[in-house]
Amino acid sequence: MAVSGVETSKRVVVVGGGIAGGIIAKTLQSRSEVTLIDSKEYLEIPWAQLRSMIEPSFAERTLIKHSEYLTNATIITSHATNVTNHHVQTDDGQAFPFDYLVVATGHAGSTKVNRKDRLKHFQQDYEKIKASNSILIIGGGPTGVELAGEIAVDFPEKKVTIVHKGPRLIEFVGPKASRKTFNWLIKKKVEVILEQTVDLQSISEGEGVYVTSDGETISADCHFVCVGKPVASSWLHDSILKQSLDKKGRLMVDANLRVRGRNNIFAIGDITDIHELKQGFVAEKHALVVAKNLQLLMRGAPDKKLETYTPSPPIALVSLGRKEAVAQYPFGTLFGWVPGLIKSKDLFVGKTRKTLGLKST
Repeated sequence: MAVSGVETSKRVVVVGGGIAGGIIAKTLQSRSEVTLIDSKEYLEIPWAQLRSMIEPSFAERTLIKHSEYLTNATIITSHATNVTNHHVQTDDGQAFPFDYLVVATGHAGSTKVNRKDRLKHFQQDYEKIKASNSILIIGGGPTGVELAGEIAVDFPEKKVTIVHKGPRLIEFVGPKASRKTFNWLIKKKVEVILEQTVDLQSISEGEGVYVTSDGETISADCHFVCVGKPVASSWLHDSILKQSLDKKGRLMVDANLRVRGRNNIFAIGDITDIHELKQGFVAEKHALVVAKNLQLLMRGAPDKKLETYTPSPPIALVSLGRKEAVAQYPFGTLFGWVPGLIKSKDLFVGKTRKTLGLKST
């Protein structure tokens, strides 16, 4: 694809169509030959998934076909399987040459390739929740806590139980924010069981009985597994980047977000080894820094001109239903309707859509 008005257009391949990959592809599509390789045909706003399980129509705004915002890029719906010094290979046998590569595959996500199938999946989750009197949530991180909050607010008559292996909920935030969240859930009649696990291999939802690691029996009509997902880097294990992965499977990057030891390969989003909370606004910051650096490199700028990335401070916003939230900032913790006004009503969906050049509604 040639970009009008650019004599020596560079080929930029972006692997991964989440927030980071989508934003950088959107930013560069008018300045270079952009190819986005993603295993699905749409971008999903990940922090809005739980609201979509309670309100399936919400997903109409949070599942965005790549073709809606990438009007001047090549979109390849396929799994990337390997990287060489000059190409990205996909599982359908194709090879895509690049001058610059951006890896943005994040964590493992939905396996639904088509947007309509993902919408159906949210509807199925909603029907399962609606039909159940009791619900077990396995995992008390941000996903488990936010799902419990959504259900407790929209379906207060249902019995919700969280089983979490850690000593406190949402351990990535401070003890104060964790304690306030615990108390809020208890007031909403959510049962919280800490320092226990549920054997995921022995689960039989049809029986409706679950056994914890301490032998405690829990009765529930359905369950949802909300534990951390692995980094989506297995496709790099036999590639030229295998030595660039740390022990957790994350790509090691320098201050310019280039993969260490590589001049023309960058990594952004959750797949990086940067020590910071992995969140959507952070992934967006990564994308904008690398977009700027790629434009500088394409103009022949020296490395000393590249922008450096400063890791974000520990800022976290966890929704608690539609109106409340807990927020952790460097200066302290906020709880209740004030942080709820910031996030919980729309979950930044309108803002994210505008960033992609789309209408907020």
